[in-house]
Amino acid sequence: MNDPNTSRIIDVLIAGAGPTGTTLAIDLVRRGLNVRIIDRAPHSFEGSRAKGIQPRTLEVFDDLGTIDEVLAGSSDYPRLGIHLGPVVAPWRMFRNRDRTTDVPYPNTRLIPQYRTDSVLHDRLEQLGGRVEYGRELVEFVQDSTSVTATTTGDGGIEKITARYLVGAEGGSSTVRSQLGLSFLGTTDEQDRMLIVDAVTTGLSRDRWHIWPGVKGRFAGACPLPHSDLFQWMIRLAPDEEPPVGVEAITRRIQAHTHNRNIEVHDIHWRSVFRPNIRLAEAYRRGRVFLAGDAAHVHTPAGAQGLNTGIQDAYNLGWKLAQVLAGADPQLLDSYEAERLPIAAGVLGLSTQKYEGIAKLDPSSLRRGKDEQQLSLTYYGGPLAPTNCDRTTTLQVGDRAPDAELLGTDGTPVHLFDTYRGPHFTLVAHGPDAAAAADELDWPTTGAPLRRVVVDAGVKADHALTDARHDFRHIHGIKGDTLLLIRPDGYIGHIATQNFLASIQTAARTMTPAARQETVR
Repeated sequence: MNDPNTSRIIDVLIAGAGPTGTTLAIDLVRRGLNVRIIDRAPHSFEGSRAKGIQPRTLEVFDDLGTIDEVLAGSSDYPRLGIHLGPVVAPWRMFRNRDRTTDVPYPNTRLIPQYRTDSVLHDRLEQLGGRVEYGRELVEFVQDSTSVTATTTGDGGIEKITARYLVGAEGGSSTVRSQLGLSFLGTTDEQDRMLIVDAVTTGLSRDRWHIWPGVKGRFAGACPLPHSDLFQWMIRLAPDEEPPVGVEAITRRIQAHTHNRNIEVHDIHWRSVFRPNIRLAEAYRRGRVFLAGDAAHVHTPAGAQGLNTGIQDAYNLGWKLAQVLAGADPQLLDSYEAERLPIAAGVLGLSTQKYEGIAKLDPSSLRRGKDEQQLSLTYYGGPLAPTNCDRTTTLQVGDRAPDAELLGTDGTPVHLFDTYRGPHFTLVAHGPDAAAAADELDWPTTGAPLRRVVVDAGVKADHALTDARHDFRHIHGIKGDTLLLIRPDGYIGHIATQNFLASIQTAARTMTPAARQETVR
């Protein structure tokens, strides 16, 4: 991170220190970039708001070095208990799955957002960075080489000049507003939900309790793991004044649940939420980018907003670093091209789920692969052309799956262990592919390349054996194959023939120029 007291140009300024902005800061700092991350709030977020972490996001946290803390601070989702008068109907929102070799984190985890934020902030500090709280971005100007932002805080006005600016400061984004980008969609001012984190008695903690109501005005209480708190969600009537304080909220809960034993005693956080459904018309103007809720806002159904924002950051981080290292600036155009269609699809999914909940549609209460974000693909985008080779199970732009192989000493090695870190990975199956991998000249600047060979009988960074055919089965491998894995864990190229020339062409779009692009 850059010293805030210096005036030199930094690489990236990030406005907003929620999960999206902090994920981006972690990824950039571990790549050696000079980064500052500011947040207008006086301290970190204290509420449970976005509490579901999807399997794909857990894989991101594994790569960033936070997975152990996230798993320790979370739990599997409890079963629903739908209260229908005196009857409580059990309902499983998720079908918990066992870990497989290709999906190491198969289940959505329940963790309050304040704990997720804390884990990410701790990781940033471990890497030498820190969030500058109480500093707000007021305005900015940009030219062809940099962005100069005016910020205010306890130390007064400060101008910060950076190569790039990323607005990750939520739905009311100053960055988006100053860029003049429309935030397309709707906000129903009559549809409001009171969200309260509170110590609650008279209610079992082994269920996520749901009380349906007329016209979709339900109430729900979800036990937050490793605490004595529940997150209450109470959908308000159009003309209803949101209750304030322990007594008023308790009365409102009892009136809806018809249970006088339920009481809240200690309110940790309270908010009135309006389900915005909006998408920015663009994610970039010049050297300024949007990410997370600044670019898209969702209903709370399906636990999609926070996860989509983290994926934005994970997609953008390595591209910024590559361009700053000398890659073609057009690489940055692929951020919007890849992420905006994903957000549009997620908006449709979460909106459908939210509307279905109000109607007590059972399918809206169930969660599956659509929400887990494991099947999202960039196939057909600027970095994943449709004319590339493919395997029987994978095409370029897909998420690279995990697999268990054996190292030279016979111990198990997971592919994700070789992917972990800010590098590209070249996986070569078979001797001809391994020979091409060895001959490939990789740039000395930007993200390095890690070479992994499978069943090739040659030396590499990792020489592995697919003794159980696990790798071949999951990856659909039939013969010699080269797979280039991007730093964000998606497949950047597949070659089943013409290995060296093919991989060189693909690498040029994502890397600085190599000193030579023939053989070493």
